[in-house]
Amino acid sequence: MLVIDSKDCENIDKALKKYKKKFEKSKTLLQLRERQAFIKPSIVRRGQVLKAIYKQQLASGKLEG
Repeated sequence: MLVIDSKDCENIDKALKKYKKKFEKSKTLLQLRERQAFIKPSIVRRGQVLKAIYKQQLASGKLEG
């Protein structure tokens, strides 16, 4: 649960902005989207390996992106 400390004289827009920022930092929405469908652990690992290979190729200069 997100708690926003706001003062009585603080504008509601400012408090809403703080809430949105805190909500995004907590990554709640990303977790909900991940839980919508089950992904096998082997597929998750394969994606991580492919991403690591891609980053390594970018760093070495073999790919232009």
